[in-house]
Amino acid sequence: MGDCHRIVSEIEEDENLIAAAKHLVRALGSNKNLTGNMKKILADLGLQLSTMASINDDDKGEGISEIEEQLNVVQDKIMSWEADQSMIWDSPNKACDYLNAVDEARKLIERLDSLCFGKVKEENELIRRAHDVLQMAMARLEEEFRHMLVQNRQPFEPEHKSFRSSEEDVVDEVSIVSFGDDSFEDSVQRDSVSRTSEEVIIDLVHPDVIPDLRCIVNMMFMSSYDHECSQAYVIARKDALEECLFILEMDKLSIEDVLRMEWGSLNSKIKRWVWAMKIFVRIYLASEKWLSEQIFGEFGPVDLACFVEASKASMLQLLNFGEAVSIGPHRPEKLFGILEMYEMLVDLLPDVDALYTNEVGSSVRIDYHDVLKRLGDSVRATFLDFENVIASYASTSAFAGGGIHHITRYVMNYIRNLTDYSETLALLLKDHDKEDPSSLSPRLNPAVEKENTGGSSSPMAFHFRTIASVLETKLDEKSKLYKDVSLQHFF
Repeated sequence: MGDCHRIVSEIEEDENLIAAAKHLVRALGSNKNLTGNMKKILADLGLQLSTMASINDDDKGEGISEIEEQLNVVQDKIMSWEADQSMIWDSPNKACDYLNAVDEARKLIERLDSLCFGKVKEENELIRRAHDVLQMAMARLEEEFRHMLVQNRQPFEPEHKSFRSSEEDVVDEVSIVSFGDDSFEDSVQRDSVSRTSEEVIIDLVHPDVIPDLRCIVNMMFMSSYDHECSQAYVIARKDALEECLFILEMDKLSIEDVLRMEWGSLNSKIKRWVWAMKIFVRIYLASEKWLSEQIFGEFGPVDLACFVEASKASMLQLLNFGEAVSIGPHRPEKLFGILEMYEMLVDLLPDVDALYTNEVGSSVRIDYHDVLKRLGDSVRATFLDFENVIASYASTSAFAGGGIHHITRYVMNYIRNLTDYSETLALLLKDHDKEDPSSLSPRLNPAVEKENTGGSSSPMAFHFRTIASVLETKLDEKSKLYKDVSLQHFF
């Protein structure tokens, strides 16, 4: 019995415990074995618990009345703004007043929930009305949030001059069947796009509205409307990213569209893709992630999740083009364009891995690495097939005058331009030949080559020698077309 008053002090604020204690006291009082002193203590305790319950009911009634009055005021404020069709954040003073009203509604719900209602119909109705008011306010905040994101976009105009000047100077690569075209020597010039550009951060949304956007985010997250807020952001920024691709003139093309494309058009698309990819990743996506961090940075991984969700579709659109090019036919004139694409993806690999971190960004990273591998495989296949294209070249007439044959000019220019990509080719061929030693031409014996050169020789050198050997054989065949024996030797 000595602990009864201590128990009372601990349960004083909880009406459920008060009711349970009163029930316990009545049960103990019915025990016939209690002494007179014990009965007196239990009677005093029961009286004290009854008093506490009465006071608690009075406080609860006063609390309900006060909350209802405050809710009426808040509801009137929010409804008055709902009747106004103008945007609240166009006026800073209105925005501050509106946020204060929304915060009051949120706090009233917290007070109502803390009172442990659930037994009285009027009390349940009050909670429901408070949630309706808050939901109305959240819908308005979501609308204002999306409006500010859209209306305050900063114009994005990349410098087109460097790309367009080089694009206009390019002569379309010729097919292997047109060896007589002397333009080939100038047609496989390496793309002039620089690979040393640093990451650049630009303001995609006007900096002045960032604090207002953060205020709305904080209020919606505190009110447990974080999903609605995040989705509003993702939708607005996804549209902005699609607009960026439109500015960069990157059309939405299916794999079938790319495979049906004439080589001249495809070559132009490849050059634009290489140029646009660098700008999109190093400038636009880097800035997009920075914007997300500015707005959602206080909420942990939410900023990364919003960035990934907003940018994923645009990245996949770009990667789909790379995949489509990689699965097309392995024509020799495509090799230089595919090499440009491959080297650009390798160069951007650290940037993409840094942008799409953790599990959230893993899907984009996986797709990126997959397209990179596909393009590497296409480079190898196209290069290794080149000797077969040379060997299959056929002509029935002798080259007039015994001069340098078109096929010689073509092949030697082709090899000369490939040396610009020697590091990339060496790496791809080395990895491939380790996996498949039989890919080394049977015309070359690596052991003999090593002995002749006094050391090891690169896979690229082996394959270049193979091409030269095939060319020599083909020229020997062509020399037989001359009736003049001296021309055969001169040729």
